Amino acid sequence: MRYLIILEPTATGYSAYSPDLDGCVAAGDDRDETIALMQEAITFHLEGMAAEGYPLPAPRSESAYIEIVDPGAAEDLSSQEP
Repeated sequence: MRYLIILEPTATGYSAYSPDLDGCVAAGDDRDETIALMQEAITFHLEGMAAEGYPLPAPRSESAYIEIVDPGAAEDLSSQEP
């Protein structure tokens, strides 16, 4: 299975979570460490769910980026005369 994880920089490194796995989180000193720790956390989380007889959640989340015009840049453009 392949789960989406969200990485967020922090004051001391990185933290991560998976939107498909409530409560499954990890934190590390850098991005690579956090990804490795998150991989371990997801495996542990799923093993625990299976041991308790819970169904394993199918990965459903996906990511997308959207473009947003910088509001400050839009104002700069509108104030320019032709």
